[in-house]
Amino acid sequence: MSDSVYKVIELVGTSNETWEKAAANAISKASETLRDLRIAEVTAMDVHVNDGQLEYRTKLKVSFKFEGHH
Repeated sequence: MSDSVYKVIELVGTSNETWEKAAANAISKASETLRDLRIAEVTAMDVHVNDGQLEYRTKLKVSFKFEGHH
């Protein structure tokens, strides 16, 4: 295995249905532009209430392989 470096970023996903779908939405969107996603760690979950409607929010730390310029 070669030496590798991974970058960690924080994302917040939202859903009108569940915290799990909020997390999946964040990872799905991130995977459109980030390559080699590795690990997602849920760091917080909350609900935003707006006029009686719930918006589930999941905060994640996501790591991906860092491919910097040499």
